[in-house]
Amino acid sequence: MKQFFRFFTLFLTLGVMATVASASSDILPLNRIVAVVNGQVLTQNELKNELLAVRQQLRQQGITPPGDDVLNKQVLERLITTQVQLQSAEQIGIVVDDDTLNSTISNIAAQNELTLTEFREVLQRDGFKFTVFREDIRKEITNRRLRQRQVESRITVTTQEIDDFIATQKAQGNVSSDYHLGHILVSLPEGATPEQIKAAHSKALGLLDELKEGADFRQTAITISDGRQALQGGDIGWRKTGELPTLFADVVVQMKVGDVSEPIRSASGIHLITLFDFRDAERHIVEQVHARHILIKAKSAGIDADSAFDPEAKLNELRARIEAGEDFASLAQEFSDDVGSAQNGGDLDWVGPGVMVKPFEAVIFSLKNGELSAPFESQFGWHLAQVLDRREFDDTEAHNNAKVRDLIYQRKSEEEYLSWLRKLRDEAYVEYRLDE
Repeated sequence: MKQFFRFFTLFLTLGVMATVASASSDILPLNRIVAVVNGQVLTQNELKNELLAVRQQLRQQGITPPGDDVLNKQVLERLITTQVQLQSAEQIGIVVDDDTLNSTISNIAAQNELTLTEFREVLQRDGFKFTVFREDIRKEITNRRLRQRQVESRITVTTQEIDDFIATQKAQGNVSSDYHLGHILVSLPEGATPEQIKAAHSKALGLLDELKEGADFRQTAITISDGRQALQGGDIGWRKTGELPTLFADVVVQMKVGDVSEPIRSASGIHLITLFDFRDAERHIVEQVHARHILIKAKSAGIDADSAFDPEAKLNELRARIEAGEDFASLAQEFSDDVGSAQNGGDLDWVGPGVMVKPFEAVIFSLKNGELSAPFESQFGWHLAQVLDRREFDDTEAHNNAKVRDLIYQRKSEEEYLSWLRKLRDEAYVEYRLDE
């Protein structure tokens, strides 16, 4: 089983819960129905398989699984949620072909430094049925595509949102802070009555009292929470300031490690948040080079388009002239097809990683100060480059600001996804047969 745990971390990263082989002795001979979701059945075998995998995960995390009655309902609800998403994907024509599936599984194997054959053997040796695992991956890819199409493609981030976020976080001085959060949800139905809201709030207050008296947050989440991360002990993971759900952001930034929030109300229910850990991100130091170049395109201006023209040969000629003592800047002004830099003698100013196209970046960062490159090609044409100087540059502010758009996007995406998923689940017709 040691091999299993090595792979299991990767599967969780992908959002995939591997399914235990149906040949397990724990599976009931009679494959009865435990739920009907919009006319499609979920079977006892599917539930048993998922339960075994969840127990494996909890043991790996050092968490004692709750009683079977609680865990059965938690896992069944996750299966139902997955099923309604797959049904929605089918309705709008999302299909994951075998080539995509094979490529994804091959990548998983490669990340574990195994061939596909070796990876399959390890899965089977550790009690996992490859055909079932393969279909679990297909489901995961399908649901990711569904989320992208139905939610993420509709998310926009405005310039005003970015400016407001930067201003607020600069005032608080915590743009780059990281928060490791736990979450417990006492859910409410859509259009909840005042009595239902009051009961949920009272339940949350009772849980808060238990947690303040020393109850384990993760164990409580597994047993009680209606949130998506319940079976992970309510663990949301590490979040940047900008990735915090809007509902929790103002509360979390005021918390200390180990604190549990007062109940927080939203449309989906009553929330309790804990801060497992906190850290300030390190300074972002990058290497920059001060570079200049001469660009020659395949058909350079001033060259007869019908004549044979070799840009590499032209740059070799210019390189020889520079090495013989001619001025690089003057030649760049005369011959370079990069209009923007040519007027500055080919000067590109200070350049950091990720700014230039990869072929160009690879060359200039490999040069020593003052060294001329050999002619090389990129999608823009042929280049002759020289590095004038290099430095270590504190890019923290620019780096953090560059991530703001992504942080806001991720936060909005998660909030919209949860709202969309809740609506999708509420609209599904589910007939429970678990207690039969």
